[in-house]
Amino acid sequence: MSRKQKEAMQGIIYVLPSFILILIFCIIPIFMSGYFSLTEYNVMKPPVFIKFANFQKMFQDSYIIDATKNTLLYVLITVPIQTILSLLFAAFLAQKMQNKAGGFLRSVMFIPVIASSVTAGTIWRIILNTDGGMLNNILNFLHLPSVNWLGDTKTSLLSICIVAIWKNVGYFLVIYYAGIMGISKDLYESAQVDGANKIQQFFEITLPMLKPITYLVVTLGIIWSFQVFDLSYLMTGGGPGQSSVTLVMSIYNSAFKQYRMGYACATAMFLLVIIVVINILEDRLLGGKKEEKR
Repeated sequence: MSRKQKEAMQGIIYVLPSFILILIFCIIPIFMSGYFSLTEYNVMKPPVFIKFANFQKMFQDSYIIDATKNTLLYVLITVPIQTILSLLFAAFLAQKMQNKAGGFLRSVMFIPVIASSVTAGTIWRIILNTDGGMLNNILNFLHLPSVNWLGDTKTSLLSICIVAIWKNVGYFLVIYYAGIMGISKDLYESAQVDGANKIQQFFEITLPMLKPITYLVVTLGIIWSFQVFDLSYLMTGGGPGQSSVTLVMSIYNSAFKQYRMGYACATAMFLLVIIVVINILEDRLLGGKKEEKR
């Protein structure tokens, strides 16, 4: 066996355990979900093949329709706002606070990322409580009326979006900060010599150079947002009514409360298709992968 073959074999041995785990817990379950989505299956009895009946029911189910609308609205609110905020904070810290204070602020803003969703959801549920919640106490101090943040159909989903943005901004801030620090200072010095101000430098140098990172941030944000479950489950339980129910919550309810595994798998495949289609559109819009290849 030649040296190259030995190195290739060593590489395969190193990769094999991770590949086996991914195959067992990621790839195979996708195909299993695809199969069970075409069946009527409740765990207690063998699956019965019913073709596309689950999908026909799903597109006529008001619960799934509301969950889809809520999930899409959640994505449209959280992804742009957390992307813009993390970029602005990162640019400010990179240009104005490259000192111990800046390091401290980055650490503080990263704390919500470390906190578990259970902890974050519980804390914010207390803060947003209608009676005696910190936020309503502040509003009352300013002589403003209290708001039923989690019990009103108009504000329940928005409240969850606010918590998600608060939790994710710190993570994306660190990514953007690393990208900004990797941009050559010569570009900014040349632009300054040509008379460009800070705003022009940001839009003409910083943003274009961060395009691959923006592609990554938006992709992660979209995937995480479509997978939202814990915050909605902990803070509102999907209510009031169906105002904050999400697709993943509907999958959970179908599978583990109603024991309709086939129907839950059909919803999961529907969610998978939505994420794939949106990521394809995002790829064409941002051109992140093409930019990286160049």
